[in-house]
Amino acid sequence: MVDLRAAGGPGESADTAAPVKGRGVRDGRFANVLIVVGATILTVVTLAAIFAPLLSNWGPEEIDPAASLAAPGGSHLLGTDSNGMDIWSRLLHAGRLDLGIAVAAVALAVVVGTIVGLVAGYLGGWVDDVLMRLVDIFQAFPTFILALAVAALLGNGTVNLIITIALVNAPAYARLVRAEARSVRELPFVDASVTSGSSTLGVLWRHILPNSLTPVRVIAPLNCGWAMLTLAGLSFLGLGVSIPTAEWGAMISLGNPDVVAGRWWTSVPPGLFLLVCVLGFSLLGEGLQERADAKRR
Repeated sequence: MVDLRAAGGPGESADTAAPVKGRGVRDGRFANVLIVVGATILTVVTLAAIFAPLLSNWGPEEIDPAASLAAPGGSHLLGTDSNGMDIWSRLLHAGRLDLGIAVAAVALAVVVGTIVGLVAGYLGGWVDDVLMRLVDIFQAFPTFILALAVAALLGNGTVNLIITIALVNAPAYARLVRAEARSVRELPFVDASVTSGSSTLGVLWRHILPNSLTPVRVIAPLNCGWAMLTLAGLSFLGLGVSIPTAEWGAMISLGNPDVVAGRWWTSVPPGLFLLVCVLGFSLLGEGLQERADAKRR
């Protein structure tokens, strides 16, 4: 007699298992494509921002009095704004500020959220209840509305913007890490570490933390894109970076009235730069997510 279990069960053959494996391979290749494309976009934008002084003949806040609202061409590759400042130079230098604030804010959010999630997930009890109720308070408000309130309270400034964006993103990381920590603390190697006399801090650092960061590594690139959009939105409304500092959201806000008059170059290029950069973070995050899903299959 043929062992049906060895053959895969009634009505199932080796041919039915092959597509599943092939699908996993295809998903893995697709994930690699997304990661490569996203990383390439971000690399190009980052290099352009780093070498901004070499790629433009004008400073980001340098004014050309004879070329206010000049059309693209000549000594101004993408024209000038209403103040006579070179759009191309401001675009490149704004990349430094936007990328720096977004990455720094997400990094701070990851640190704060991870600490809260680890403590709440591992200790449980009343500590978990108190910390999660605080997280619930932050998550009860729409993210951007909360960012508006915090930015209005703290005021303008690079450090304040980093803190604002980090505060509205940290609760999501706290939730993710708490869920992972609650699962990891039940594993045998954690019990063995506790039994051997390891301190709570030692268990958290050596065992709980390394095994709780997988979802954080996946979602962090996506949040960098959302952080850039939040920064641009705050600057557009006057609560972020103030003019004349070069920042994409502030540039869109300054050039917004010119679009009606046909002077598209004052606001469309910063919008496109912002779109491309957010797209790069999104593709990178989606690729990491697809790769993680493919491994689980």
